[in-house]
Amino acid sequence: MTDTASHVCRHCGTPLRILVADLGSTPISNDYLTASRVDGPEPFYPLRTFVCESCRLVQLQNFFRSDDLFREDYAYFSSYSTSWLAHAERYTEDMRRRFAIGPSDLVVEIASNDGYLLQYFDKAGVPVLGIEPSASVAKVAQEERGIPTIVKFFGAATAQELVASGKRARLTAANNVLAHVPDINDFVKGFSILLAAEGVATFEFPHVANMLALNQFDTIYHEHFSYLSLLACERIFAAQGLRVFDVQQLPTHGGSLRLFACRKDAGHIDGPGLAEVRELERRLGLDTDAPYLAFAEKVRETKRAFLSLLIDLKRQGKTIAAYGAPAKGNTLLNYCGVGADMIDFTVDMSPHKQGMFLPGTRLPILAPQAITEAKPDYLVILPWNLEKEITAQMAAIADWGGKFIIPIPTPKIVDAVRA
Repeated sequence: MTDTASHVCRHCGTPLRILVADLGSTPISNDYLTASRVDGPEPFYPLRTFVCESCRLVQLQNFFRSDDLFREDYAYFSSYSTSWLAHAERYTEDMRRRFAIGPSDLVVEIASNDGYLLQYFDKAGVPVLGIEPSASVAKVAQEERGIPTIVKFFGAATAQELVASGKRARLTAANNVLAHVPDINDFVKGFSILLAAEGVATFEFPHVANMLALNQFDTIYHEHFSYLSLLACERIFAAQGLRVFDVQQLPTHGGSLRLFACRKDAGHIDGPGLAEVRELERRLGLDTDAPYLAFAEKVRETKRAFLSLLIDLKRQGKTIAAYGAPAKGNTLLNYCGVGADMIDFTVDMSPHKQGMFLPGTRLPILAPQAITEAKPDYLVILPWNLEKEITAQMAAIADWGGKFIIPIPTPKIVDAVRA
């Protein structure tokens, strides 16, 4: 327990007293540095998570407004992961088939990014609308993919504006955004307003059960206000007039849930996944204090193991680079105190990140061909949830005896294997 009476749950207002993880002070994970800023000052903020004893929402100590974190020059573009694009295309096919989505329906995606998902509905002749707060990625959606996009934060007011303009959604998609909103009640209320009478809202987010069980502490960063379970979501949704009627367990982002919700009076019957995930969370004790209290020591031990591995390799004279510049990687590196003394540079597929520097560690972000040029002995995969995709892409490091390091859930070395 810790004395945090001044902090209250962002859903139900209960004082927050149970500390889940304290990752020290870190910079904002997606605040990549330009060359002109790399030698200047950089703010660091405490990174601590708590669990509400009443509604069991795991949440970050809050310092920010949304517009502090998701600015015009937000650097995350969804379309640079081939596995995520394939996931989006499968989702489109599944939703069209399951709910008979067609040309007379409207599909709205919240946090639509660069149009990575809506492009597949658009190609199928389904009317679409994106809502995206960051102008830089919205511009790509509109100019390169022709996806109509409104540059706004979503909530009850935006939903009311859309309804007043004659728009009702047969399907809404909200992938990996529910965790990013500070006012979760207002955000969820927006869906109950925007949905058609029998409309369906889907939400995808990393399952907090996996974060706790598999030590995925690097998914904690300042842009993630909440760490979600079905248990907490059912309570939050019900308070805003929505009913969860089905759940799917997904492999994405280290293990995610896809929730299906509708208006409370809609006719959708409960799917089998609902009882299954409820029982899983009951067995894991997510409505008790125990799993949250046990998490902190797991986090500390992974830090020790990761540092020990890197220190041992450096003492052997090995060279180490990294692959990826994800927000989770910035949490990992800053919490563990790993910088240029351990890792020479990182690479990323996104040209929007290349030439920039990681926040905190100031590691340069280069194009992937830098790996072939430098031929490091080891390559740390920072987006470990994409291990299969990246080890396949970078299998050529086997040519010089290179190997991969996977840092989560516990650090391990993986051989590179040519296909």
